[in-house]
Amino acid sequence: MRHGMQARYMDRHDVGRQLEVLMRRIDPAASWHERANWMIDVAEWLRHRPAVSLLDRQSWHQVRRQRLAIMLDWLDQHRDVRRSVQNALQKTLREATGPELFSTTGLPHEPGFFGELAERLARLLLPRHLSPTDLSSLFTAMFPDADDAAWLLELDNELLVRLWKLMADDGISHMYWQQVEEAITYLTTTVVADGISPAFRQRLEPKMPMRATPFLALRREMESWLRAQPGDIGALRSVRMLVAVCHAQTDRIYAHLDEYGVSVSLVYRVERMRAHLQRIGRLIDVRAGVPGVVGAAGAGSTAGAGRMQLLLADLISAHHHRDSVRGLMRRSFALLARKMVERNADHREQAIAQDRAGYRKVLRAGLLGGAVMAATALVQSSLSHWGATHFIDGVLASLNYAVSFLLIAALGGVMATRQPAVTAPALAARMGELDAEGMRGLIAESGRLLRSQSAGIFGNLLAVIPVTVALAALGWLVLGRPPMSPEQARQDLAALSLVGPTPLYAAMTGVLLWLASLAAGFADNWFALRRVGEVVSNHRRLVHGLGPLRAQRLAAWLERNVATIAGSLALALMLGMAPVVAAFFSLPLDVRQVTLAAGTLASAAFSLGWQALATPSFWLAAGGVAITALLSVATAFACALALALRSRDLPRRARNVAMRAVLRRFVVRPLFFILPERPRAAVRDESAGDDDDEDDAGDDEDSQQRHAA
Repeated sequence: MRHGMQARYMDRHDVGRQLEVLMRRIDPAASWHERANWMIDVAEWLRHRPAVSLLDRQSWHQVRRQRLAIMLDWLDQHRDVRRSVQNALQKTLREATGPELFSTTGLPHEPGFFGELAERLARLLLPRHLSPTDLSSLFTAMFPDADDAAWLLELDNELLVRLWKLMADDGISHMYWQQVEEAITYLTTTVVADGISPAFRQRLEPKMPMRATPFLALRREMESWLRAQPGDIGALRSVRMLVAVCHAQTDRIYAHLDEYGVSVSLVYRVERMRAHLQRIGRLIDVRAGVPGVVGAAGAGSTAGAGRMQLLLADLISAHHHRDSVRGLMRRSFALLARKMVERNADHREQAIAQDRAGYRKVLRAGLLGGAVMAATALVQSSLSHWGATHFIDGVLASLNYAVSFLLIAALGGVMATRQPAVTAPALAARMGELDAEGMRGLIAESGRLLRSQSAGIFGNLLAVIPVTVALAALGWLVLGRPPMSPEQARQDLAALSLVGPTPLYAAMTGVLLWLASLAAGFADNWFALRRVGEVVSNHRRLVHGLGPLRAQRLAAWLERNVATIAGSLALALMLGMAPVVAAFFSLPLDVRQVTLAAGTLASAAFSLGWQALATPSFWLAAGGVAITALLSVATAFACALALALRSRDLPRRARNVAMRAVLRRFVVRPLFFILPERPRAAVRDESAGDDDDEDDAGDDEDSQQRHAA
């Protein structure tokens, strides 16, 4: 314990016995797979670390370097074993041919995102295959740990020279030198194929003929440089400049995704091109120096050996980075989320109240939406007691919701708790770099969004309860019976009770509301990606039937309302079918939408009579409606805020700080998120007072940022 674990592995007598057994096991006449497995065993011996150790990471790197030096010293002392090891290593490297080690290791090479995802999942499930014609499989098997890259970079040049003399000769050096050139050719071809494709060229500015694109110029200059000597400074400078230009073109493609829409496939292809260009730059550096590792065999080869050392370390890091399924999905969808929120950043909806006038406008729209939802609640109560099968009941409920939501949108109303599609974009646009100013902007935008939700809820509730009672009284006069039987009314009150699963159902409904806003955003993105507006405005039959002006108006109307229509239909489908899907899996889940719940409560109380207002079950159900409003809005907003933070690709610590800042403001000043905003002068005065209070209490957002930094 006093000396740590290092003495156990660095005792030369013990290591000598281990090397004696390991090195004498190799047979140059053995099959390729036997020799490859022996090389993997040697790498494992160098890398081996016990389960319990007192050494830190840097100390273990030193241990591995010492083991490599001891192994080379032992082989120098046993010349007969060294000849066998050298023959076996060189024979293995000669038989494993092909440029795949440099052109495919750690690089995405599937044509699409989902193909790449399926390949990574298959690699996780299936055992690794060592191929005699593919050195990349042996290379990745010898270095299965991402930390091997750091260990390899710390090897000094003397050890590299000794190791290369053991493994290769001039013939092997020349062979791998050619494979580096073949890998450059292959990667350049893939970059050119993507760069001149229509999906890329239509997003490049300024527009240019295909022959004038920098990608075709890169191919011509690369061919000229590969035919010339590696030290040709002019050709080398031209190639490097064109690689940088092509890399800059990918940035322009990202900049134009807002105009043409975003797709997972396109994002993946752009990321693949960037990875290929980065690998081309690495290979150019290797070829531009003394011929690769080749030069490690002679004097003056430090630059070439160092470049090859960097390349091999980069191959290890890229391989482990590419094998991560989670990393692929995180990178692709983080970028997609960012471009999605940027795509919708200017699509403001009327449901966001910017000031007191906007708050009153949303409140009036909520009154209109509540009046429509009163009829929806009564129809839903009737449908739920028909006794239809679950699937038919879900379909009818979805149709009922869809008609109501579309009618509300057509009339200019607002449905409570339904998130606008621009919630996440509005939050992301206020973040900036999430410094002190960005934090204040984020909290201010959060206040506007949640105040809009509060205004919609107040408007809905102020209208849905009296309208429901009025419609129920009208139905009683016409039909001679209340909307519910006493037993059905008691069951509905019990289902809405605060004491029960209502909070869970409300949180699940909040997730559905957020998913509906995502569906609205994706529909708007799809509309732009497929350029539907341009297609509609120029469609021959539509122009002939409606006329050019009306066709353009139709296209403009679709562009303005496609997000609202898609979001309404998606929310209606999820609210209606979610209980059906849950019942299919025997899960006792239901949905709770605050306006529908308030309408159901009013209908049940009307059916039971005014005496029901004095019963505990009524007030528990009223508490359930209140908690439904709170949890559904909070859950949906939290999901939108998490998406906005993820779209900025912020570290976990910064995301947690932002979440806590918004939550702390809600705890300290809940009315900031409920009541309309005061005039600007009053707001500034109150903000100054709040800053003083928050400084005293340790709750100021600037203090949080300084603490996080």
